[in-house]
Amino acid sequence: MVRKSHIDPQRVREEIAIAAARMIAEDGLDYSTAKRKAARQVVGEAKIGGEFLPDNDQIEEEIREYQAIFQSDSQPAVLRRMREAALDWMERLKPFDPYLTGAVLNGTAGEHSDIHLQCFCDNPKEVAIYLLNANVQYDVSETRHFAGRGYVETLSFLIRERGEEPIGVHIALYGTDDLRGAVRADGRGRLARANAAAVRALLDDPGHSDRPPLEIGG
Repeated sequence: MVRKSHIDPQRVREEIAIAAARMIAEDGLDYSTAKRKAARQVVGEAKIGGEFLPDNDQIEEEIREYQAIFQSDSQPAVLRRMREAALDWMERLKPFDPYLTGAVLNGTAGEHSDIHLQCFCDNPKEVAIYLLNANVQYDVSETRHFAGRGYVETLSFLIRERGEEPIGVHIALYGTDDLRGAVRADGRGRLARANAAAVRALLDDPGHSDRPPLEIGG
């Protein structure tokens, strides 16, 4: 009788997280795609249970470690440039209560990352009108609602600065009521979104730029 070999779920999760982090940092894959490809790389085509898959927090920590080891000479400057660009657009979109989310906020943004903003206003269509009046050409798509309540319209465009690579900007449009309860810290004290004041504070305090502040103003 052949004894079934023991597989340590924790070790498999670690290996998948490390592989996924490299794909995100180097190739710009999203978390879901990177996790799926990393799982195939580590365990092949075999089906595995959820206990073998890392969560996004574990992958995020591996991204930070990868960037610290392999991209420490370039990633901080890329992150700062993207946060400055995000703040510039948040100030332009001030009437629509913009918030920053994603990798540019949490500090893991790299050269393949985009800026992800969320606007909360009574009439989200006004954001589209503003962009049209500003001669900004945008594409329209949908993004899953952060609370899982269907999808929201999203406007996407490129920022082009002389001598720099273009930066993608995505503005997810929410109603004012969606903001209620949305700006809460998770169990680790981190925020999923932050307003312009918080982003400005991150730029003013680069020593703590890898973590968003725990409180944000209105």
